[in-house]
Amino acid sequence: MNGPHDAARRTTRKRVAVIVLGGVVGVAVGLAGVYGIGRLRGNAGADPACKASVETARRMTPLVRGEVAAVSVANTPKSLPPLAFKDEGGAAKSLADWRGRTVLLNLWATWCVPCRKEMPALDALQAKLGSADFEVVSINIDTRNPEKAKDWLNNIGVSRLAYYADHSAKVFQDLKAIGKAFGMPTTLIVDRNGCELAALAGPAEWASDDAIKLVTAALKK
Repeated sequence: MNGPHDAARRTTRKRVAVIVLGGVVGVAVGLAGVYGIGRLRGNAGADPACKASVETARRMTPLVRGEVAAVSVANTPKSLPPLAFKDEGGAAKSLADWRGRTVLLNLWATWCVPCRKEMPALDALQAKLGSADFEVVSINIDTRNPEKAKDWLNNIGVSRLAYYADHSAKVFQDLKAIGKAFGMPTTLIVDRNGCELAALAGPAEWASDDAIKLVTAALKK
């Protein structure tokens, strides 16, 4: 026989199950927010300003392999924020200054070991593909001792990259706010319309044949 005590126990078990399920769902949503949903939302919906960029991104997708296998090509390219920084002379610059050119935008710091390792490759990429249509825009975000980064680049012979910096590191925070910066180095390929074509969290061998093919595909009109 099922008495009132049995019915009470069944009701209690149901309530506990609902609470546990709600907790699991809550944790899952929280983790997704940290590890993925923000990134997915970054590519949700079409950006009218980037309509012409969709075909370029599709052309790049089959070339994500080998040395650039970790690159994430945008499903629906979107406009990036202005991203303010300065040139070597201290003049204010922003990503908008490169409209009409394709850019490989790279954020780096001297305290970031992977950043330091890939700088020669970025320098070599600029030597191979740098032109009126393309530039590697590498932005140093060291917040202390601004001269340290320039001295280090000179010491290792990086000479083809123009020097850009944001010693407030706000450019990193601006990209992080839209789910495009998770650590260092951070690299984005941006087309002539200011639209993100691809992104990479971490280093790559940017002077490799794989990288050259990927960037070349981004340059085609």
